[in-house]
Amino acid sequence: MADATTATPELIAPTAASERIAPKRLVAFLIMVFGMFMSILDIQIVSASLTDIQAGLSASSTEVSWVQTAYLIAEVIAIPLSGFLSRALGTRLLFAISAFGFTVSSLLCGFASSSAEMILWRAIQGFLGAGMIPTVFASAYTVFPRSKFYIVGPIIGLVATLAPTVGPTVGGYITDAMSWHWLFFINVVPGIIITVGVLVLVDFDTPNFALLDRFDWWGLIFMAGFLGALEYVLEEGPQYEWLQDTSVAICAAISFTSAVAFFIRVFTADEPIVDLRAFTDRNFAVGCVLQFCIGIGLYGLTYIYPRYLAEVRGYSALMIGDTMFVSGITMFLMAPVVGRLMLRYDMRAIIAVGLIIFGIGSYQMTWITRDYDFYELLVPQILRGIGMMFAMVPTNNVALGTLPPDRLKNASGLFNLMRNLGGALGLALINEALNDRTDLHISRLQDRVTWANQTAVETLNTLTQRARGMGDAALMAMKQLSQIVHRQAVVMSYGDAFFLLTLFYLGLSVLVMFLNKPNMAAAGGDAH
Repeated sequence: MADATTATPELIAPTAASERIAPKRLVAFLIMVFGMFMSILDIQIVSASLTDIQAGLSASSTEVSWVQTAYLIAEVIAIPLSGFLSRALGTRLLFAISAFGFTVSSLLCGFASSSAEMILWRAIQGFLGAGMIPTVFASAYTVFPRSKFYIVGPIIGLVATLAPTVGPTVGGYITDAMSWHWLFFINVVPGIIITVGVLVLVDFDTPNFALLDRFDWWGLIFMAGFLGALEYVLEEGPQYEWLQDTSVAICAAISFTSAVAFFIRVFTADEPIVDLRAFTDRNFAVGCVLQFCIGIGLYGLTYIYPRYLAEVRGYSALMIGDTMFVSGITMFLMAPVVGRLMLRYDMRAIIAVGLIIFGIGSYQMTWITRDYDFYELLVPQILRGIGMMFAMVPTNNVALGTLPPDRLKNASGLFNLMRNLGGALGLALINEALNDRTDLHISRLQDRVTWANQTAVETLNTLTQRARGMGDAALMAMKQLSQIVHRQAVVMSYGDAFFLLTLFYLGLSVLVMFLNKPNMAAAGGDAH
């Protein structure tokens, strides 16, 4: 007994030491997380201020929409590329270059005097900033012990969900308090701090510069054509009737041709630009599908709520931001809760519950009327925040947490790409659904608004009486009635879109059954 007692501390000590998070590495990781937050935030930070940017640059509505589109296209191309660059340059150098380039391009965006300049700098900002996103995910799952994933998992999950959610809010406040230029200038000081902090503190791995000699330029060209053109099709397709528009049709052809060439190249090149072997892992493959679908809800609802509030309620950017902030607060509060739940319960069950809660939140919005205000949106937004955190954080762990460390850098890029592509597809589908269902409801309502409809006649008479003495009262009343019909059709189309999301996420919860039970302890070890 004495021998056993004295031996126990010696056996436990090395394990306890390996389970401890070094303060230097934790600080370095948190600095990187803030860099990732800035990169993801800048996707949506301009969305509430596009009108101000348009006026400041004397741009057309089409040109100003590219302020956001250029960033998205560049980011989608760069995210999967980060896996190769991280192996070649190392985490420290890649992240420092990304942060510095993001900071400089942010400064140039703030000084832009034309739409062409703005679009160019935004594309560069998106391309360089994208390197920070998957690098953080890969670092989280290679640097820290598996037993600490309940801490680092919710941190990166929170940032990935919170940043796009609060983007319009932050952008609205900054533009209202200062000017749209500060949407970009505000990145400069944090960007410098992040760059210096990463250079001083990050020591997670060593670079392999010899890989750069085998860089697959053809693979990059094919991948850029595939993903860049696909992003353009998804962004512009809904408003230009898809393939009926020449530019959308050309980009669809480029995307398809490039995709074929890209996949041939990936499976035949000696050093492919993207390693797809991670998809042979069942949990990673199913996790990517879940991440793709979660991206639809994450970016889709970040788009649909503000659009409803602006289009139907007439809210300003600030008012929209205040209303949307409910989901952000909920996500922030739920992050530590989800971390603790992952220690006690099967992560597959947590994901399924999250998707169901998300579906319930969407279902409550199917009864939407034009009178829905902050308090009517309160519970659906709280459920949205809870559901998103329950679904997102365990999915990250299930997909990436069980992979061996040598596959994580490439896998992280692919995993984050899925979320962004899901968001792009979600926006396209939601726009298409809103447009089609609005047209359908207008047609149906107009068929019912006839002289035989007593309610319609009474409404028209009331509007005519109100317009007396203001010109042609009958004509003005007819125009007002037409506007009422259109607005009601729009509101009904929002209800339909939320109903589709409800069915989608309730059905998606079944997909969780295809996941193997994750064994975090059996995964690759700590990359110290």
